[in-house]
Amino acid sequence: MRYQPAPAEFFAANREQLASQLEPGCLAIVNADDMMPRGADATLPFLQNSDLYYLTGVDQEQTILLLFPDAFLEEDREILFVRETNDHIAVWEGAKLNREQATELTGIAKVRWLTEFDDVFRRLMIEGRGIHLNTNEHLRAHIEVETRDRRFIEKCKAQFPLHKFHRLAPLLTAQRMIKKPAEIDLLQRACDITDAGFRRVLGFLKPGVLEYEVEAEFLYEFIRAGSRGFAYPPIIASGKNNCVLHYGENDKPCGEGDLLLLDVAAEYGGYNSDMTRTIPVSGRYSPRQLDVYKALLRVFRESNSMLRPGILIREYEKEVGKLVESELIQLGLLEKSKIADQDKDAPLYKKYFMHGTSHHLGIDVHDVGLTYARVAEGMVFTIEPGIYIPEEGFGIRLENDVVVGTKNNIDLMNDIPIEPEEIEDLMNL
Repeated sequence: MRYQPAPAEFFAANREQLASQLEPGCLAIVNADDMMPRGADATLPFLQNSDLYYLTGVDQEQTILLLFPDAFLEEDREILFVRETNDHIAVWEGAKLNREQATELTGIAKVRWLTEFDDVFRRLMIEGRGIHLNTNEHLRAHIEVETRDRRFIEKCKAQFPLHKFHRLAPLLTAQRMIKKPAEIDLLQRACDITDAGFRRVLGFLKPGVLEYEVEAEFLYEFIRAGSRGFAYPPIIASGKNNCVLHYGENDKPCGEGDLLLLDVAAEYGGYNSDMTRTIPVSGRYSPRQLDVYKALLRVFRESNSMLRPGILIREYEKEVGKLVESELIQLGLLEKSKIADQDKDAPLYKKYFMHGTSHHLGIDVHDVGLTYARVAEGMVFTIEPGIYIPEEGFGIRLENDVVVGTKNNIDLMNDIPIEPEEIEDLMNL
């Protein structure tokens, strides 16, 4: 294992918290994700179901967690099913978790082979009143394939039509929104690895370098630090590509005098960081670039001071929009006289800042969250305002990851250079 996982006590506490919220007499099942096929006989790299990872720390396919806190037998209240390993699998794929290793990792005393699941599940369903079933209910999810969760839901409905069925996602979403110290530690490690990659790039970048060469510098630093790599497909956008929000080609040369927008970050131990910086290819910002950069940095700072316990995200985003609007007026991009007559549903600042400022962060880059839940201590958010000026050929975005604290937020990327003068100094050593 290339990373140091969270302690077994962390996963045990997560399961205990979830079990306490289940309906009386009900089971809960969480499945691993599928191995996804690609061309010929190949598969995509395996990525674990986020909920299963949160509850067990198991990063292995063909795994099922069963919780039944009201089971008559104590040994039936928490069971982990894993794929049985053998010498053939060990040779071709590498050894899988044995029972002892699974218990050590997860804190689950009862570990069974996956081949035993159907018989055990049927016996416990007959004992129970109903079941909590899991599925991806993320607001931005667009699911076009039949998932393992979906197949299992249909199987349960067919085999146990008179049982009561309950959603597990709302319980896990509310629980995962508040990060525990072990999670903060992993997020901090991911941010620290991102910091190392960024500093490497500051010393590497010069006019004529290709965007994918910059991408490679980040990846080298991430992998050597024990990360699996990028937390999400990296955006390395030079020149006018700054203004393409989800630019991903990363194949253009970085031109003299251009800005390079870097939306790139590392994962570590199953948790993801999310960083954006915009740096001058030639090592110095032009006066206009610097004016826009400093305007956005003011928005960034003030956004951090507003993202506090009790506020609704929609209220927060509205206030951030007002900050951007004010800065755009000062930059000569909006006319103050036209603000009063603007369409409230399509404010003028949206021409230059068209995306949201913050999202939950954790096991998923766009981590789970409830739409109308108020911001609370222990939540982790990105703060990522941007100003994009296509007519001037550049855009700027800045992004850090913060833990919402009691008195102040904790910036997990506080050590990553963000002040323009520091960036210039490091680029010109």
